[in-house]
Amino acid sequence: MTKNPEVDAWLDRYDNPMKPVVAALRDRVLSALPEVSEAIKWQAPTFIYKGNIASFFPKAKAHTSLMFHTGSTIPGDFPNLEGEGKEARTFKVKDLADLDAKEAELLAIIRAWIAMKQADT
Repeated sequence: MTKNPEVDAWLDRYDNPMKPVVAALRDRVLSALPEVSEAIKWQAPTFIYKGNIASFFPKAKAHTSLMFHTGSTIPGDFPNLEGEGKEARTFKVKDLADLDAKEAELLAIIRAWIAMKQADT
């Protein structure tokens, strides 16, 4: 797992009750999907693979919110990928137990993104 020191520094400063969930979600994605990298974009951690996959919404306090910028284009049926807009979709996690329950789906969403991007090249 390769962690970006800029994201480490951001997390060190992140003062939010959802910090443990954000940190755990980050670790799980980067551990399971070594092809995914991360950066700080729009003042928040963002997962990247041949483009921006998803960014955390840092102001949420009742849940961790991960916004998939063009989530509507990700192929597959993902019940926890929410939204009706033209492009963006949101994946919400309320606590560590909820992350445990939703981790397989989250990783499947990102794997679908990776496969889509690999097919584009």
